[in-house]
Amino acid sequence: MAPKAISFHCRCSSALCGIAVTLAVSLRGHPQSANEYQVKAAYLYNFAKGTEWPAPVLPASSTLVVCVFGGDADFRRVLRSTFSGKFVNGHPLQVRQVDSGSGLKLCHVAFFRASAPGTGAVLGQLRHGNVLLVGEEPGFLSKGGMINFVPRDGRILFEVSPEPEHSQLHYGVTPPVTAQSTIDNGGSRPVKNRVEPVYPEVARNIKLRGTVLLQVNVRPDGFVRTVNVVGGHPMLAAAAVDAVMKWRFQAAARETTETLQITFGQ
Repeated sequence: MAPKAISFHCRCSSALCGIAVTLAVSLRGHPQSANEYQVKAAYLYNFAKGTEWPAPVLPASSTLVVCVFGGDADFRRVLRSTFSGKFVNGHPLQVRQVDSGSGLKLCHVAFFRASAPGTGAVLGQLRHGNVLLVGEEPGFLSKGGMINFVPRDGRILFEVSPEPEHSQLHYGVTPPVTAQSTIDNGGSRPVKNRVEPVYPEVARNIKLRGTVLLQVNVRPDGFVRTVNVVGGHPMLAAAAVDAVMKWRFQAAARETTETLQITFGQ
């Protein structure tokens, strides 16, 4: 059955025949850029969070094993860095390189790199298992895959196939956090024109929440001279700075320093 567009659900069902989600990340330059690796690693983490394995397959407190079939060592390093210190429903994460179908049967998530040879045959061996099968090549779903990354117009999309009837595995995509920000102005000058920060798509899709603390130097005419980041995640801070540079404050007799606190994901 060919995948088709659907809305977000926490888990897939027989009616959940496909999904295409846009991740607004530029992939200019080399097709296997660091950004692409980071985005795919973040998505694999999110896929694992949205998947339910039978208790005998993933007992309580056991390690959730994410395997990579084919590809280079650089991606595995990014994947290990992304997973470092993280847990999925109480399960620590482990990344393995696997080169055979029999080895993949011991994994919970298997990511097939586009350069991996014999993908179709290996997928056939895993068709009746409880391994979440993720790929990045055309026709991956028709070969028996479950989730497939699709590059399009400089962005990364993904599509999801129906859950196999024989599988006890329930997989899905957790919805992104709300793309809203709250802003607390701890300074003395009122804001005349305010531009809302844009919640970065990468941050939304990996459910990154947080607060950014800024010190803003404002000229007497109300225009922003400089914005200094005091604290906060770099990804969120960049969005906050970009917005605040466009703010206009009420005119004053002298230049002032305003303290702003911008919270993403509430």
